[in-house]
Amino acid sequence: MIHFKPLVTTDIETIVLLMQDFYAIDNYPIDLKVSKSLFKEFIANENLGKAWLILNEDEIVGYVILTFIFSFEYQGKIAFLDELYLTKQARGKGIGGQTVSFVKDKSTELGLKLIYLEIENHNQNAQKLYIANGFELHNRKLMAHKIK
Repeated sequence: MIHFKPLVTTDIETIVLLMQDFYAIDNYPIDLKVSKSLFKEFIANENLGKAWLILNEDEIVGYVILTFIFSFEYQGKIAFLDELYLTKQARGKGIGGQTVSFVKDKSTELGLKLIYLEIENHNQNAQKLYIANGFELHNRKLMAHKIK
């Protein structure tokens, strides 16, 4: 049975280790000390978003993070599905689909108007998961400018 546990400060060590595994897939840099600090800030301010650990029975098998944005175009609060990670052992068992359904349900409860997400081009499994759950490729290009 899959269930979702809202992230609390005592879960920070656990989620940061999962995040480290997730980032290693694409060789993203991670500073564990900074990530722990960011989670403390994130949990303390519910206006920033929501995060959950994903459990299969009583075993933690991943996590999902929604961050909030205000959009005039979409007439209110929207979300960025910032991260969804499942351990290698949890993949291919329908847990990703259940997690996306959970996120969509929570987004409705939270009054969100839209969920954005980004995926790596090489991650075909993630693309299939999201398309199967009603996400569409956006007709705009995502751009970024990193503030130094």
